[in-house]
Amino acid sequence: MILRMLVTLCAVLGAGTAQAECSDPGEPGVDWRRCILDRQDLRALDLAKAKLRDASFSRSILDTASLMGADAFRAKFLSASLTGANLDGARLVEADFTKANLTGASLRKADLRRARLFRAMLKKADLSGAKLRGADLLNADFTGATWVDGKKICAEGSIGKCQ
Repeated sequence: MILRMLVTLCAVLGAGTAQAECSDPGEPGVDWRRCILDRQDLRALDLAKAKLRDASFSRSILDTASLMGADAFRAKFLSASLTGANLDGARLVEADFTKANLTGASLRKADLRRARLFRAMLKKADLSGAKLRGADLLNADFTGATWVDGKKICAEGSIGKCQ
């Protein structure tokens, strides 16, 4: 009797709760929340408006991928390659880009508040309108990047800040 009640309770509480399917193909709007996608070749994938909260992409290749408008709150991109990726308007609050390569990436109007960009490569990246309040920029390379004001181009040797 108690077991039957517990099963019924679990079914009722679980009803209507969408679960991420980590084996789903990468496509716009995919739900990869809390998925571990480390060391994956995801280059040129269209992940626009994808749900990537708490997902891990450590050492993955996301070169030229589109993550426009994606929700990647607290996602991990440690040592990932995002060369030429489009992250315009993405929610990247508290995301970890430690040692990530974002060379030539577009981060226009991306929300990077409290994100970790420690030793990230952001050469020639576009940060126009990006929110960086509280972000860890220690040793990040901004050489040739377009700064948040959309006008300033960071000088050669802009490490940890745009000069």
